[in-house]
Amino acid sequence: MGHVTAVEGAPIDPTSVLPRRRGLYYGGQWHDAGQVFAVSSPGNGQSLGTVADASAADVDLAVKAARVAFPAWRDTAPLERARILRRVAQIVRDNARELALLDALDCGNPAAAMVGDAAIAAAQIDFFAGLVTEMKGASIPMGPDRLNTSVREPLGVVARIVPFNHPFMFAAGKSAAPLAAGNTIIVKPPEQAPLSALRLAELLDGVLPPGVFNVITGSGRTTGEALVAHPGTDSVALIGSVGAGQGVMRTAADRVKPVLLELGGKNALIAFPDADPAAVADAMIAGMNFAWCGQSCGSTSRAFLHADIHDAVLIELQARIGKFRPGRPEDWATTMGAIISAPQHQRILRYIETAKAEGATLLTGGNAPDTEDTRGGLFIEPTVFTGVTQDMIIAREEIFGPVLAVLEWRDEATMLRDVNAVDVGLTCAIWTNDLAAAMRVSANVDVGYVWVNEVSRHFLGAPFGGMKLSGLGREECLAELLSFTREKNIHIRYGCRAI
Repeated sequence: MGHVTAVEGAPIDPTSVLPRRRGLYYGGQWHDAGQVFAVSSPGNGQSLGTVADASAADVDLAVKAARVAFPAWRDTAPLERARILRRVAQIVRDNARELALLDALDCGNPAAAMVGDAAIAAAQIDFFAGLVTEMKGASIPMGPDRLNTSVREPLGVVARIVPFNHPFMFAAGKSAAPLAAGNTIIVKPPEQAPLSALRLAELLDGVLPPGVFNVITGSGRTTGEALVAHPGTDSVALIGSVGAGQGVMRTAADRVKPVLLELGGKNALIAFPDADPAAVADAMIAGMNFAWCGQSCGSTSRAFLHADIHDAVLIELQARIGKFRPGRPEDWATTMGAIISAPQHQRILRYIETAKAEGATLLTGGNAPDTEDTRGGLFIEPTVFTGVTQDMIIAREEIFGPVLAVLEWRDEATMLRDVNAVDVGLTCAIWTNDLAAAMRVSANVDVGYVWVNEVSRHFLGAPFGGMKLSGLGREECLAELLSFTREKNIHIRYGCRAI
């Protein structure tokens, strides 16, 4: 989501941005939990302290607090909710650099890139604040003496479970639609990077009414499963892996709870022979989101290059990829951050070794660098494999790391078969000046979001979401707001005389 941006201003002491409160935030107050878990920085391995590890009993108390707060927030006039949310957006903007640095320390993404995350979160909050009057029903003609109309109501308590790759952006921005619709919300941040959500709770304390916005941290599966299963949560929204989404659906099914799921992707970038090789190379790099080590569900991690431009694109790619060099995430000059955890670091390195064993050609990268800037951290170089075929594991499985697979194509039908040969279908980027080809391929790729001569960018108002195992529902648009409402029909016959 976006690109590294230049940052101006005086340096910030990294330790100054850490949240002071490490407990559970619900009902407008901070609460201790019976246990805690440790948090460390993937950029250097150093401890960032501990945070509360919520039990099922803690979740129950948080849900009850959110339920108590719901009626008053539901009944708050929509334009008043919008006014409060715009204040929240401004608070995010005012603290953008500090929040970016906090996420850099906690999740390993470069601070310069995370400033953009704060800006996106603020824009999403403003966007949904502007949609509060669009929770509209419809009237249905019934003839004289009758009125049939529908109204939209908030669902109640929404559980939002967010991932580690954009922890603050998702904790703040993905709270906007439920809150704008009149729901109360419980955010469960990622156990790998929970600190920015706690800092958000500190910043918003007293801005939103008590119990409207709540943050519950937890390690393992206990906290998330308790939120999903709790009879007092009315909806669950998750951004995460396919397996996590399937687990949420199974648990939510017991109470027929609506779910909103944005899950994994193994996304394709398709370059036609008329595309400019330099532009395609730029798109391959941007689409891989190398700044955050390819840890993005929307990353275009498979590049299908037509044979006519294949070699030219790779020359251009090698000339450009060097600007992404792993380094300390808290350094504002860093262009590529760290991998979130040691298990994920090892997992990515295993994929690299598997690709070599299966016959793919390593064009660049593939190593865990050992420099003064990376020592002690979890880093992997930008990695590109060529000679990849669709039967190879790196062409089929989501790696969630800085590994790009390049496949050469000649026949469009065969290429489309390979593009669609995975179980997920989130995004696709098509590069061509041939409008007919662009529209033809757009219609035939099994994904929910297509770019033509563009990549990686999101546009507020444009529905984002996947097909197949990539999830359910659409976000960043009016449909996201409406997904946190229910429609009620009201039929009125004028007068109470006998029928």
